Amino acid sequence: MTTRLYENAVFLEHNTPAGHPERADRLRSLNIALEHPNFSALERVEAQIANEDTVTLAHPEEHLFAVMREIPEEDGEINQIEADTYASPQSLKAALTAIGGAIAAVDAVMAGEIANAFVAGRPPGHHAEKSKAMGFCLFNTVAIAARHAQQKFGAERVAIVDWDVHHGNGTQDIFWDDPSVLFCSTHQMPLYPGTGARDETGVKNNVVNAPLSPNVGSDHFREAFKSRVLPALHDFSPDLILISAGFDAHHRDPLAQINLVGEDFDWATGRLMEVADRFAHNRVVSLLEGGYDLEGLAESAGLHILRLMKG
Repeated sequence: MTTRLYENAVFLEHNTPAGHPERADRLRSLNIALEHPNFSALERVEAQIANEDTVTLAHPEEHLFAVMREIPEEDGEINQIEADTYASPQSLKAALTAIGGAIAAVDAVMAGEIANAFVAGRPPGHHAEKSKAMGFCLFNTVAIAARHAQQKFGAERVAIVDWDVHHGNGTQDIFWDDPSVLFCSTHQMPLYPGTGARDETGVKNNVVNAPLSPNVGSDHFREAFKSRVLPALHDFSPDLILISAGFDAHHRDPLAQINLVGEDFDWATGRLMEVADRFAHNRVVSLLEGGYDLEGLAESAGLHILRLMKG
């Protein structure tokens, strides 16, 4: 079976102010990397927009309405939702299409149509809390994908692994009291958004945080994975693994001080695929989160996708 990439040109139309790190060039740089012959076997499909009601799998209806009210109507207009989160006329469509891609990826993986999938969407999602858009994120795409897997396929144990350099506070918020979802995160601390301490464990020890100090590198990241994340996954024995795949822990990234290289993401992907092979019938769906140095993002995401393609 193949690896499937979900993409859509609308992701380039979510506009942010000049100089904002979360910009369309991120996907353009990834697309250039994917032109390499190594990716010739990658199946690429167009993500389809999700129904607005799909947002309510992980958010209250009022949050959906609040975001909709922030979407400007005039071309070129950009609204500031909060400190660093913005909306342009196509932002709602882009966010719903990212959700649509994530849901389609879950459907295809759960049905055994493909080996695994990567959703190259934006805006990212892991900072969006139940009732709050923040940190460049409007809706929590990975949380919606997890709820979809539970609702449609009866998945009993969904694991979300987040290696973005910023803690996935939104995902933690949504699943804090839900033992059917395991949330594991490696991230720099202290750093935005200020959450993710080791003693934040959820009501049923279903939250596993592995914070990393500034300026550490591959050894510390891999040790956190081996000592915290992987044992928790083995104990949980997931039906499905979802990855919040941020690549801003790369040493080139301007928003943090973790010194990973592309091979670290390849390694981490391989370890998660081993867990999926043992417990989850190889079911892995990965969603793009952060990564703001264009070269670092293209290198790291490319190696991540290549590892998925190796099965």
